[in-house]
Amino acid sequence: MKRLYTAADLTEAYLMRDMLADAGIRSRILNEHAQGGTGEIPFTQAYPELWIEREQDLERARKLVTEFEARTNSDVYVDCPRCGEENPDNFETCWHCGLPLD
Repeated sequence: MKRLYTAADLTEAYLMRDMLADAGIRSRILNEHAQGGTGEIPFTQAYPELWIEREQDLERARKLVTEFEARTNSDVYVDCPRCGEENPDNFETCWHCGLPLD
C-alpha cells in the first residue's frame, strides 16, 4: 500500500475514498479514529490518511486528487435548473433539491 492523501477531516477522507472507488481504485482510510487521541499525540499524526491498495493505481489516483483539488478551489457557481439555488461548481448535485448538476 502507498499513502496518497492526508485529509483535513473524516468527511474529506470518505469523499476522496468514494471518488477513487467510483474510478475503480481501491483504497483504505488509516487514522480513522485517531482524532480522539489529539493532545496525547501530535495533531498532525491524527489526520485521516488515504492509502492506495495497489501501487499500479497510484499515478491515476494522484491525477484524480489533483483534479478534485482544482475543483474545490473554484469560485465559479452554477444555478440549479430545477430550484434555481446557487451551487459551487464542484457540486455534483444541488445542495437544496438533490438534482444532478450535469
